[in-house]
Amino acid sequence: MISALRTLGYRTVMLLEHLGHMAAFVGEIGLNLVRPPFRFGRLVMETFDVGVLSLAIVCLSGATVGAVLGLQGYNTLTRFGAEGSLGAVVGLTLVRELGPVFTALLVTGRAGSAMAAEIASMVTTEQLDGLRMMSIDPIDFVVTPKALAMVLVMPMLNALFILFAFFGGYVIGVQLLGVDGGTYVTSLENAITFEDDVAGTLLKSVVFGLLVGIIATYRGYTAEPTSAGVSAATTGTVVTASVTILIFDYVITALWGV
Repeated sequence: MISALRTLGYRTVMLLEHLGHMAAFVGEIGLNLVRPPFRFGRLVMETFDVGVLSLAIVCLSGATVGAVLGLQGYNTLTRFGAEGSLGAVVGLTLVRELGPVFTALLVTGRAGSAMAAEIASMVTTEQLDGLRMMSIDPIDFVVTPKALAMVLVMPMLNALFILFAFFGGYVIGVQLLGVDGGTYVTSLENAITFEDDVAGTLLKSVVFGLLVGIIATYRGYTAEPTSAGVSAATTGTVVTASVTILIFDYVITALWGV
């Protein structure tokens, strides 16, 4: 019993210490956002790496998810004679939940893992130490542009995912299954409102981008300077960010409906 309590206490202290280091890390990123020099060139490069290079997988996945959702929604609605509500079902499901969550998970797997691996590799090859020797803050020069790019890009990728998913659902529902196109679009327009749906998906995408950016950069920045450390930082980023996204999705959805 004493050993178990000692282990529990030790792990609790280590968790609190870890959270404290992360809070200080986030605070330093916030300070770098408001004090010069501002790394606009680095931000543009990171935005390209995170956003443009993720377009293919996000758009293709969006069209596929929309097609599957249109097919499943049609098969379900035909049981109740409500095929005309297919647009509303597809739109609400994508805008409220699937759009921001799927986009965040896809970006985590493609860009977040690469971000953590890059920073961890810089730790292993002592590039961050070289920046410190030249009086350049690694958090300001390397970490902050990456985290900010993730926050800026996530809402735009979410919008593209939803747009292509709408197209995939339209093709399956209207062109393949025979739902009236005007009914589909009208149902979609009437079901989605800015205050309840669009604002919620924008909030989720910004929060998810912030979470992924912080987790990826922190795991990479604090990685062990070995090849195993790079691997652990990469896999840890994907696992931690994915679970965190799902938890915060529930929290935001619950609070948004209050």
